[in-house]
Amino acid sequence: VPSNMTKHEFEVAMTCEGCSGAVTRVLNKLGDVKFEIDLPKKLVWIESDKDVDVLMETLKKCGKEVKYNGTK
Repeated sequence: VPSNMTKHEFEVAMTCEGCSGAVTRVLNKLGDVKFEIDLPKKLVWIESDKDVDVLMETLKKCGKEVKYNGTK
């Protein structure tokens, strides 16, 4: 893993599999990202060298409320 990859934690207002599916779709479009989704806790962890703003905007495309919790 390149050293410029940072792990970010986001809170996304996901309520169902459909929501996490939407998150998966928008993140896959970004390309070079690794991510984990914890649906019960409404958390998404993204490992990426992209800017937080880019990740935020991408997550917001699924139409859910998104909050940035910081790096892990």
